[in-house]
Amino acid sequence: MKKAMPRYQSLYEKIRDDITGGFYPCGTRIPSKRTSAEENGMSLVTVEHAYELLAEEGYIESRQRQGYFVIYQEGELFSGEREVLPKPEGVCGVTEDAFPFSVFSSTARKVLADYGERIMERPEGTGCLQLREALAMYLARSRNMYVSPEQIVIGSGAESMYAAVIRFLGRDQIYGIEDPSYEKILYTYRYEGIQVDQLKMGSCGILSEELRRTEAKVLHVTPYHSYPSGLTADASKKAEYIRWAKKRSGMIIEDDYDSEFTLSTKAEQTLYSMDPDERVIYLNTFTKTIAPSIRVSYMVLPKNKTDEYLEKASHLSSSVPLYSQLILSEIISSGSFERHLNRVRRRRRKEKAVNHR
Repeated sequence: MKKAMPRYQSLYEKIRDDITGGFYPCGTRIPSKRTSAEENGMSLVTVEHAYELLAEEGYIESRQRQGYFVIYQEGELFSGEREVLPKPEGVCGVTEDAFPFSVFSSTARKVLADYGERIMERPEGTGCLQLREALAMYLARSRNMYVSPEQIVIGSGAESMYAAVIRFLGRDQIYGIEDPSYEKILYTYRYEGIQVDQLKMGSCGILSEELRRTEAKVLHVTPYHSYPSGLTADASKKAEYIRWAKKRSGMIIEDDYDSEFTLSTKAEQTLYSMDPDERVIYLNTFTKTIAPSIRVSYMVLPKNKTDEYLEKASHLSSSVPLYSQLILSEIISSGSFERHLNRVRRRRRKEKAVNHR
């Protein structure tokens, strides 16, 4: 059963759907916060929260003494440049964002006590059920992604997931990637013998003319804080990616390595959750959110592709030790993972506020 969503989120989704559905075209002034509060029987604070989320994701903007106006577009123009976050020192390296060691070590001891010699067993090929169930529940409550454990595949790092996608989608087609992109994406595809088309980036993601030009049928994107450019796709660009996949009968690989540390008070909307046609394969890893030494990643398959993948991968075994998977399962199920993410987000928001004074 889905958890009832907060009232501000229901209003956010209602207005978002009205915008993307064309009820509020680009340039239209939406009802004032006070009018919305009266019409929907909500407090002004609730409406303000919903409007803040819409503005953060690039659907609307506030204009001084005029109100809120729609900036989301279906066509060529996009809502302007998003703030580019400072480039990270490196993809790896233990930082103050790392998961608390004391919590990790106590969880490891608990798993040893609870499971004993069973940690020596070989896990299922797609990953242990406990971790896949924990991830399914986490994605539902925090990312608006309602998937079954069967749609989740556990791997030993981002590169292993890239290789798994290639085995599934095939080597006989062109893969489009961002230019610039994380170097290991390009390296892995070329190592696997894939023809790669590097697509130039604009202010919000891959340029529209590049999407039209390419003959790729698979698009590998990092919609949030793409490395090394620091660019984040806004709502218009995300919708464009999804339209591209539908028009090409193609697939999108959504590489979501960093969005859980968003500065927004709401988790970034994933392409996977926005896609009604099940053309997105979602990838994520714990390297950023837990620690660089945790070489565990996961893939979420579209429901309509799951059986096909499982049939093709039936002979594979999991490359992640069961002990590591059980520790992660306990960290997620206990709420420690989300408490850690919330701590990091609060600290980053405070630092941003101080820097803008």
